[in-house]
Amino acid sequence: MQREPGPGGAERLKLRSLAAALTSLLALAATSLAAGPAAAAVRDAAPCALPRTSAHHSLGLDSWNGAYPQPDRRLDAVMIFLSFPDSRPVLTPEVLAADHFPSTTRFFERASYGRFTLRPHPRRSWTQMPRASTWYGIERDWDAEKRTAYLRDAIAAADGDVDFSAYDIVYLVADPNAPGVDSDATKVVNFDRPLRADSTDIRRVVTVFEQHPPDRNVLAHETGHVFDLADLYHRPTDGKGDWDTYVGDWDVMGSQFGLAPDLFGWHKWKLGWLGGPQVVCVRGSADLTLEPVAAAPVPGGSIGTRLAVVRTGEDSVLAIEARGATGNDRGTCTEGILIYRVRSGTASGGGPVEVIDTHPETGSCWDRSVYPPLADAPLTEGETYTVPGERTRVEVADRTPSGSWTVRITAGV
Repeated sequence: MQREPGPGGAERLKLRSLAAALTSLLALAATSLAAGPAAAAVRDAAPCALPRTSAHHSLGLDSWNGAYPQPDRRLDAVMIFLSFPDSRPVLTPEVLAADHFPSTTRFFERASYGRFTLRPHPRRSWTQMPRASTWYGIERDWDAEKRTAYLRDAIAAADGDVDFSAYDIVYLVADPNAPGVDSDATKVVNFDRPLRADSTDIRRVVTVFEQHPPDRNVLAHETGHVFDLADLYHRPTDGKGDWDTYVGDWDVMGSQFGLAPDLFGWHKWKLGWLGGPQVVCVRGSADLTLEPVAAAPVPGGSIGTRLAVVRTGEDSVLAIEARGATGNDRGTCTEGILIYRVRSGTASGGGPVEVIDTHPETGSCWDRSVYPPLADAPLTEGETYTVPGERTRVEVADRTPSGSWTVRITAGV
């Protein structure tokens, strides 16, 4: 049910309507922004490329961490289905594989503009684990010794039938009906010392404990970690509170349930899917036309500008991009120009990305959004916003017939 405005909320909505009417004059004047000078829009985006730091899953992108596979080509993933002596599976591997594929492959094909294909290779039979599911103590914050035993047992049990040297990614899918399986424990495990099988170092595996049917987009989220992407959610220290205060619906690495789960433009730049003229480093003032980050390229055409970046510090930037109801974002709550902070020195789970709420007094999609206060974060036509503490102003003039957005970004105001 749609939440009604709280005390004073109706008055705030009236004020926002009045402001929108007044700023419509700005919108009319600003429709000519795209024709203005763009000398401060540096098409060589290198000055805005943050350095990769020692932070876990650092969002720095001046270099690639070679410990992770880069999704700039086809990658092959094996799915191994694990059963246990204390439970007889009631589902088949085919059914469990269909929970995740081809949907996960399609997610990444859309997100990468067709530049990356994830090709799954599901095993057709169950691999029997040597110990009962309850013995392993499976849970989110898993005992390290039991977790290590689980992983070693799984790789050893599968090694006779699986040539691990043929795959880039390993998914270990547990029987969801086994009594010891905890669906909250799904995660990527990175090894301090790689496991060895078939003369191959296995540096990480995705442990899947999902119930059937699973959480939406859960494997896209976990596979993002395989590509060195960080968790963008906020985990309360006491286990209570809201997990989605940093980015809300705006990236699958924040929530697999998000209404606009396509990866941020910054992530796409890091992964190699955006670059060149598609990323603009703004110094001074620049007039730009931004295509929605989730929009598919026009057949036979090139990808236009998708991401604008303002450098704000040694390890921080403001990123500006358009979000529209298309591609992976087709279920979005709102459309417009999204602004967010990126910090390359902040570790996974600590808030390396924070979406800026340009409408802090309101929310949207209270019945669907994972965090309604950020569901209406984007700016829309005729709106202007100055980012607090950053001396950067973003003005949205209009939306073109093709669905792109005309904006003026001024840094150092």
